Amino acid sequence: MTTKIPTTVITGFLGAGKTTLVRHMLAHAPKGKRIALIINEFGDLGVDKDILAGCGDETCREEDMVELSNGCICCTVADEFIPTMQALLAREEKFDHIVIETSGLALPQPLIRAFNWPEIKAQVTIDGVVTIADAAALAEGRFASDEAAVDAQRRQDEMLDHETPLGELFEDQLSAADMIVINKTDLVDAATLEKVEANIRAELRPGVGVIRAANGHVDVAALLGMGMESEADIANRPSHHELEHGGETHEHDDFDSFSLSLAAIRGKDDLLAIIEDTIRSHDVLRLKGFAAIPGAAARLAIQAVGPRVTAYFDRPWKPGEDKVTALVVIGEQPLDRAAITRSLERAAA
Repeated sequence: MTTKIPTTVITGFLGAGKTTLVRHMLAHAPKGKRIALIINEFGDLGVDKDILAGCGDETCREEDMVELSNGCICCTVADEFIPTMQALLAREEKFDHIVIETSGLALPQPLIRAFNWPEIKAQVTIDGVVTIADAAALAEGRFASDEAAVDAQRRQDEMLDHETPLGELFEDQLSAADMIVINKTDLVDAATLEKVEANIRAELRPGVGVIRAANGHVDVAALLGMGMESEADIANRPSHHELEHGGETHEHDDFDSFSLSLAAIRGKDDLLAIIEDTIRSHDVLRLKGFAAIPGAAARLAIQAVGPRVTAYFDRPWKPGEDKVTALVVIGEQPLDRAAITRSLERAAA
């Protein structure tokens, strides 16, 4: 039995359901197991930690959650991740497990490699890398591996004559995985799901597990306790980016992010309709945040992936908390920030 603290890395593209799966994991982890959570977000407005706070108090207290929001975790390994891990390991109360939720734009390989750093290797090991895939997005032809799907996209968009940065990210996330969770299976029919899974399996190295999920509901026993020691197998998890670019530092120049706040909005339905229209009109990849709905005692959590917008009241407003609508927008460069802001401001009262 190793005495190292096992760590689960949760990766996956923007909006695949990483935070939803982590929320489920914390709520259903074995009683008595103490978990530390590191959350990495792309953008200057932290949303995921706020969503997760309180969902597993017995397992992961709010003070055991650390948010890294100063850059994508694969680009800030030395400056942010290593010091964060050192601080967690120095705590008097020891953790039974560590969970890392990466940004949807993160390459997993630099993070996996960091577990071989002397500061980390002696005390921590990667129990497993879990990559979440969005069944609905894949069914729509995004990041499909078969030529027919790519050709269909090319006929609609001449800009897809070559592989996009988003496709490279998805390939790297699959390459790094010990377990693939095909999420949002409730949004596709059985035949489509079989095709999605077959396409994913064709990209995986032997031995990688594949499970299906809806709303991130996965048996926690399948996620914790894999014992893979993934950092020792980094050679078998090649990075598309490193192969193509000679190991140059990974940058996110292809992506842009900004946040905005609205002091008051007219109403829920109006806001969600404007968000959907804005996403379609300005090619926004991802939008998330919280909204203050007139007359509502709870805040509205908003998650949008492409044109799909979901919203739910996640918790009551805290006493003294500013009731504002705060949103973060993520997309490929160049985002027309002024135009997107004007579009979303149409929801203001």
